[in-house]
Amino acid sequence: MISELTDKDCVALLGSTTVGRLGFVLAGRVLVIPVNYVLDGDDIVIRTAPDGLLSGLTTSRETVAFEVDHHDDLGGSGWSVLLNGPVTEMTAEEVDAVPGTHRARPWAGGDRSLALRLHPEMMSGRRVQRDRR
Repeated sequence: MISELTDKDCVALLGSTTVGRLGFVLAGRVLVIPVNYVLDGDDIVIRTAPDGLLSGLTTSRETVAFEVDHHDDLGGSGWSVLLNGPVTEMTAEEVDAVPGTHRARPWAGGDRSLALRLHPEMMSGRRVQRDRR
């Protein structure tokens, strides 16, 4: 059985984990990159390398996708949350105002001093539960 999630449910699930996938188009190809993130209200905050693959997202003005999910193979259940929206570069002051931003360390390591904010223009989510018959 599949059920739609409310925006409130989606935000609660986004706050329950710290790794998601950022999808975007670059040079005519769809890329999906795993990223660490912090939730700030409904927004996603990502720290990346200033000269890395994601740094160009702020100038492209393209909408990106962000997805987080979880599944329980044994229990036959799972959920998925999908956001779409633009990415903007954050100032140091904006980063300092986000609780937990400095505690959340990107797994990739290295210089991840560029902070990006994805402000969702669209949010959707689904929960699935296998029929127990």
